[in-house]
Amino acid sequence: MIINLKKKKIIVPKHVAIIMDGNNRWTKKNQLKSFAGHEKGIKSIEVATKTSILYGIKYLTLFSFSSENWHRPKSEVSFLMKLLRKYLSTKIDELIKNDISITMIGNKSKLPTDIVKKINFYENLTKKNKSLKLIFALSYGGRDEIILTINKIIKKIINKKIKNKNINEKIFSNNLYTSKYPNPDLLIRTSGEKRLSNFLIWQIAYTEFVFLNTLWPDFRKKHFDNALIQYSKRKRRYGIRS
Repeated sequence: MIINLKKKKIIVPKHVAIIMDGNNRWTKKNQLKSFAGHEKGIKSIEVATKTSILYGIKYLTLFSFSSENWHRPKSEVSFLMKLLRKYLSTKIDELIKNDISITMIGNKSKLPTDIVKKINFYENLTKKNKSLKLIFALSYGGRDEIILTINKIIKKIINKKIKNKNINEKIFSNNLYTSKYPNPDLLIRTSGEKRLSNFLIWQIAYTEFVFLNTLWPDFRKKHFDNALIQYSKRKRRYGIRS
């Protein structure tokens, strides 16, 4: 889909992934205590979801908590889990109102049981919503996903659920967490850092990257617009010369 934005033609990606980075730096920059940046970042999630719906983006994946984040101070991990519980409890009505379907990718076995139950409940409750598929990457790591996928495929081969022992890209992709979703067209990372941090490393082989200097709690529609403008200037050849 092509739309006009600021007198420029914008090519709308089907799937946008965001690495929401810079919460702790925002807290320090604003001379605040505790983990204020994480809480402030909830507003940015709302901005990202509403902007996605506005432009007709169908999939939005947010890197919310990585497999490496478990190694952060216990006080921060505990705060993040409480914040997740609060988000799931207080924002679900708004998500339903906006016809948003929510789901999760990641290792659920490491998450608190009550959070997993909430996620499973809301996934089922919103599964028929169609305006936007909002995907939270929780307890997620790209390398971890690949290893889990390999073990999953091996088990299926042993149980004769997969007859083809010559594993190809299609078989592999069909056993990833993201098997039901298209690969991201655009990856946005906030905070000025220019790395992937073990996020969707299989899926983003041909994804366009946009790195923004804005800290995540300050992320607003104009920043999303900027990323879409940059994306629209790219020519996606997928290795083919045209």
